[in-house]
Amino acid sequence: MAAPEPDPRPGPTSGPSSGPTSDSEPDTGPGTGPDTPPGTAPGPAPAARSGPGLGFGSGSGPRPGTDADSDTDADSDAPPGPEPLTVPSMSAGPDFGLRPWEMSDLPLVREAAQDPYIPLITTIPARYSDKAAEAFVRRQWDRAATGHGYPFAIVRSRDRRPVGAIGLWLRDLPQGRASIGYWMVASGRGQGVTRAALRTVTHWALHDLRVPRLQLFIEPWNTASAHIAEDVGYRREGLLRGWQQVGDERRDMAVYGLLNSDGPADGRAVAED
Repeated sequence: MAAPEPDPRPGPTSGPSSGPTSDSEPDTGPGTGPDTPPGTAPGPAPAARSGPGLGFGSGSGPRPGTDADSDTDADSDAPPGPEPLTVPSMSAGPDFGLRPWEMSDLPLVREAAQDPYIPLITTIPARYSDKAAEAFVRRQWDRAATGHGYPFAIVRSRDRRPVGAIGLWLRDLPQGRASIGYWMVASGRGQGVTRAALRTVTHWALHDLRVPRLQLFIEPWNTASAHIAEDVGYRREGLLRGWQQVGDERRDMAVYGLLNSDGPADGRAVAED
């Protein structure tokens, strides 16, 4: 797993394809549209903003704040905050797809809550209840509605069963970089799903959204997730000591990066499907 986006809730959290990855919580956006089952409570209907040039080198997207000492009118001159995002549905090869979160995904949250690691590094509730699971799904809708990222559920094509989550997080997009995090429940592991999902989101972010740099944060022991990242084209760049709170302790994280300008990796184009 690649670790997740910081918890949007107030207060501390308790807190594996591999387990979750880090800095991009796949606590992973408004799931409105045809995939939302009738009778569920959809998230806010955001304006579409999933096309090329997302928020970088254009007039849209998250922007740095203004100088607090400016003598101009703060209300009139302050730049707008992040715009709402529309989470698309995408194919991740013949066997898996990515789509917005739905209230019908509560069984996935239940299975993830029973995993010994996923609740430590995401905002999946450590003690499952329908109320807590519904709040988790609404947080995914809120992440897209507030422009902070694209949370996807990973779904198996043959039976439409959700088996994991992946998110593209845009907190640092004004600096030209974004993070990806993912997790997979036990029933989805060993089927190539994490690799397919990561390759799909990576290709989309680099080539459609034109993000200059993507990064993943993976605990050093998580060799399965590291191998997947490297296979997709990410390069290990270093070790961040005590980078993230996981459960009751600070943990080291290895950082993996991939640039839009990187050349072929292992004889194939970076992030090519």
